[in-house]
Amino acid sequence: QVQVVESGGGLVQAGGSLRLSCAASGSIFSFNVMAWYRQAPGKQRELVALIAGGDNTNYADSVKGRFTISRDKAKNTVYLQMNSVKPEDTAVYYCNYRSGPYDSWGQGTQVTVSS
Repeated sequence: QVQVVESGGGLVQAGGSLRLSCAASGSIFSFNVMAWYRQAPGKQRELVALIAGGDNTNYADSVKGRFTISRDKAKNTVYLQMNSVKPEDTAVYYCNYRSGPYDSWGQGTQVTVSS
């Protein structure tokens, strides 16, 4: 099994910054895909950013140029640096780990951006 735990959410003013962390533990495969998703009230969960294998990254159009995903392989931890946040970034942010037989989700961390 793989466990995933997010941290770092909170309340931030529009234009500010926030960094989310996601730590994976358990049966970690060396090649994996870790991603951040978000779900706003009344909306479907959507992909925000992912980082795969050799540190290939992909971003939703809505966050390109503002958010950066990175990872510390030694710590099995992925980060989401959120800059120039907007009220529409308000959501519960979920971390996902995917590799081999495992597709694991965290409990989510709330991010609220005030205008």
